[in-house]
Amino acid sequence: MRRMSVRIVRYSLLFLLSAAFLFPLYWALITAFKSPAEANATPPTLFPAEFHPENFATAWTAQPFTRYLVNSVIVTTLAVIGMTLSSALVAYGFARFEFRGKNILFMLLLSTMMIPWDVLVIPLYMQFNAFGWLDTLKPLYVPAFFGIPFYIFLMRQFLRGIPRDFEESAILDGAGHLTIFVRIFIPLLKPQMVLSAIMYMMVVWNDYLGPLVYISNSEKFTLPIGLSLFKGAYTTDYTSLMAITVIMTVPVVIAFFFGQKHILGVNLSAGIKG
Repeated sequence: MRRMSVRIVRYSLLFLLSAAFLFPLYWALITAFKSPAEANATPPTLFPAEFHPENFATAWTAQPFTRYLVNSVIVTTLAVIGMTLSSALVAYGFARFEFRGKNILFMLLLSTMMIPWDVLVIPLYMQFNAFGWLDTLKPLYVPAFFGIPFYIFLMRQFLRGIPRDFEESAILDGAGHLTIFVRIFIPLLKPQMVLSAIMYMMVVWNDYLGPLVYISNSEKFTLPIGLSLFKGAYTTDYTSLMAITVIMTVPVVIAFFFGQKHILGVNLSAGIKG
């Protein structure tokens, strides 16, 4: 009886927490289907009196969101690919090689995580201006090709737990370090790489300040910038705002559901005999 009571309390808490996390998504969804008058009504309604699915088409055509979508896809795809490959390679070097000053370099790498973006924005702006990258998409994805400290740390911690038997056997067979990294460690690192890719995809896909600072040409705007155009000085078009917000959420949800099967751990002992 006591065990049953504990389970009831546990599942009740899980239900309440799930409801708390899902309510913002529910609120965005129902607001997207409301009329402008109902969306601004006080007190707010928890369910639309009348559904208006045309709000999505109206919101999408209010601004050139097809162009913004293409820009966001380009930036997110290139940034995620660059971050994943470069961070995995740097993490492999820190985890599997021994060289003088390795710990100091790694601590310096981690220390960059404590520097807020607000401090770096002016030097970065001057640097990208010197490169001639302002009003282009390059400042939004090129830095990712040099690795991101948090994801380097995440992958490095995983790689440190892999037994040395893997690479020692490969070295005895004549494999080089690049071959070992690609043929052995990349498959083992796949869950962490997928997790890092999804996490970083959310960061880049929802990035607002980066495009706002580096881009002034409306042809180069991304979806978050386009989303902000619904907010005026005195009024806000909540139905259109929430409609585009719901559309922006879909790719992230799809990426999570396709990637979650890879984020289930890996059997490191499968390749070791005896």
